[in-house]
Amino acid sequence: MNWELFSIIGTIAFAVSGAIVAMEEEYDILGVYVLGLVTAFGGGIIRNLLIGKPIVLLWEQGVYFQIALFAMTLVFFMPVRFIRLWKTWEAFFDAIGLAAFSIQGALYATNMGHPLSAIIVAAVLTGIGGGMVRDVLAGRKPLVLKDEIYAVWGMLAGALIGLGWTQGVWQLAILFALIVVLRMLSVFYKWKLPKRSLRNTISEASHRSEL
Repeated sequence: MNWELFSIIGTIAFAVSGAIVAMEEEYDILGVYVLGLVTAFGGGIIRNLLIGKPIVLLWEQGVYFQIALFAMTLVFFMPVRFIRLWKTWEAFFDAIGLAAFSIQGALYATNMGHPLSAIIVAAVLTGIGGGMVRDVLAGRKPLVLKDEIYAVWGMLAGALIGLGWTQGVWQLAILFALIVVLRMLSVFYKWKLPKRSLRNTISEASHRSEL
């Protein structure tokens, strides 16, 4: 199974996602590059900090940096109609990135002998960390924590790998496909986790106190 191919697809998807968010917020070209790189590599940096891998290993991914920079430059000069076409398929490529990076993070933590909890955290942060930092830098609420189910699928990948249920190549391939399918199903059917809002309750209480 060619994990490098999936990592390349995930890197492109996340880098372009960050670049498009930057353009939606009317950032200049430097902001486009910053948000794109943060989205593509931010999750790996956070993961390395938490599981004890040297952060400088990030600079060994020269090819991925070049791919991300090329993708962001291309999308910056791309006609708007093509950007809209990309956004039509954005969820699918994003699902590939989520699956590839979550599995990658879980395998890193597993190879270092970390416990199950650390493996799950490593999987989630590698898969969603970059998107969270991107949204914060763009002044948005992290979409991965309020939109369709997203982080849960990264947790699932980490849990299955941490429990040793997916040790073989084919088992990892099936897990990869499962994460992609579950993510796409959550987008298509708009699956959401339960939530509770206190906004209306607080505003009503404040209004009553004013009276």
